[in-house]
Amino acid sequence: MAIKITMPRLSDTMTEGTVATWLKKVGDKISEGDILAEIETDKATMEFESFNSGTLLHIGIQEGESAPVDSLLAIIGNEGEDISALLAGGDAPAAEAPKAEAPKTEDKKEEATPAKEEAKSEDKKEAAPTAAAELPKGVVVVTMPRLSDTMTDGTVATWLKKVGDKVAEGDILAEIETDKATMEFESFNAGTLLFIGINEGETAPVDSVLAIIGPDGTDISGIAANYKKGGAAPAPTSDAKSDAPKAESNEAKSDEKSDAKEEETVNVVSDGKRIFISPLAKKIAEEKKINIAQVKGSGENGRIVKSDIENFKPQAAAAPAEQATAPAKTEQAATPVKAFVPAGEVSSEEVKNSQMRKTIARRLAESKFTAPHYYLTIEVAMDDAMKSRAVINTIPDTKVSFNDMVIKACAMALRKHPQVNSQWKDDVTVIHHNISIGVAVAVEDGLLVPVLPFTDQMSLTQIGTKVKDLAGKARTKKLQPAEMDGSTFTVSNLGMFGITEFTSIINQPNSAILSVGAIVEKPVVRNGQIVVGNTMKVTLACDHRTVDGATGAQFLQTLRTYLENPVTMLA
Repeated sequence: MAIKITMPRLSDTMTEGTVATWLKKVGDKISEGDILAEIETDKATMEFESFNSGTLLHIGIQEGESAPVDSLLAIIGNEGEDISALLAGGDAPAAEAPKAEAPKTEDKKEEATPAKEEAKSEDKKEAAPTAAAELPKGVVVVTMPRLSDTMTDGTVATWLKKVGDKVAEGDILAEIETDKATMEFESFNAGTLLFIGINEGETAPVDSVLAIIGPDGTDISGIAANYKKGGAAPAPTSDAKSDAPKAESNEAKSDEKSDAKEEETVNVVSDGKRIFISPLAKKIAEEKKINIAQVKGSGENGRIVKSDIENFKPQAAAAPAEQATAPAKTEQAATPVKAFVPAGEVSSEEVKNSQMRKTIARRLAESKFTAPHYYLTIEVAMDDAMKSRAVINTIPDTKVSFNDMVIKACAMALRKHPQVNSQWKDDVTVIHHNISIGVAVAVEDGLLVPVLPFTDQMSLTQIGTKVKDLAGKARTKKLQPAEMDGSTFTVSNLGMFGITEFTSIINQPNSAILSVGAIVEKPVVRNGQIVVGNTMKVTLACDHRTVDGATGAQFLQTLRTYLENPVTMLA
């Protein structure tokens, strides 16, 4: 049976996508997991894989063309299958009728009695209402979204709506933990939340039933079960998006258009606390230079609306703000009491692995067991680097760290040794001409690697600002998938923990990763004399498939030159 493939939503803010490249053409055999095309979103160009097997029968969006999410991207089915009904806007079940009748000969058609023909027509008439009845008018099935290109499962961290709540288009339904970050998932439909398919803390594959939204009081019994069994529920979803909700809410939207804009919620994070504020209120607050953290919201869930900003008085707000801060500090200070374990007794507990931890485990195991690692270590004299950093930081509003200097030196060295800036594929070695360095950041659940695009074109100050911003986002789980994609080399620094030397596992698909230790003051020999010097050990882990030992050694020599003489980075 032919299956419609629609333009996927590859990021939480994506509304349309552009087909950059088709990797399959009409008539090609498709297996589940094959890459169909490369799709350019608002954040990155991602590979889109097929979740179905068959033959590519139709391409709906050509290379270079853009189309909204859920537009017809392709059709996959059996070779020679009639897809005219699908192209005309029907669904897969409608396409079965021609397929079943195709083998019949003309003689059999002539032998068919009028009674049989009438029976067939009655059956068809009855079948259509049955399929339509599976998804009541205005009801939309919301599935677990694919919020990153590598996401296969998602965990619902928090539901911000409960069954029976009214949901407006743009409202945040839930916070979903992916393999890379925890992201807010907003509703693209309006109505009442009728059903929750995945409870808080539960994990489910992409495209599982997350929730059902529709008119209040609608009977949805059996919809979730039928959807999981591959019923006709998915097909009307797009129709419901485009026709039913619009028809039902047209008058409301036209009457309350200005109010809707004001009520739409914007999430702002301040000191780790989420603040709900409407866009209009936020704009007025910025114009009046009002600190929204001091404003008490009167809307739903404490949301700040226009009237709250207009009526805000700083003097009156100061006291409540202090009162609100005090309990928060008390709660933070209170640490959970651990169960008492008598001496000599064995005790343990099981901690559920997060999606991030599972992904880290899988990817590092793949890297260690597939890439033949080898390690090269050098010791770098950091005396001149320390002097240069001290001078740079005398500039007002400038704060450059040693890690920023290492990142800059790596970017410059990669420009001279492009073989290190590479990626292994079975048939070819990809040498990247752009340099984008990933910076390993330790977070509560594991490790994230935000990326600095075009690092070699950034100044030390720009690198320092960007790293600080990305590290902050990583620790508050606000990194977007696009901010972690596209690295060509990685730097991991444990010097701040007093680690003088260590080795890292390569962050694939990179060919190398640099491990940076602490700067140590110790006796060194210079010009035949023993003097006190400051040195730092760095270790380069290389994939021997792409980077030979001599190539890695030459890279480290160039890196040492830049770090021991920082002025050369300006040449």
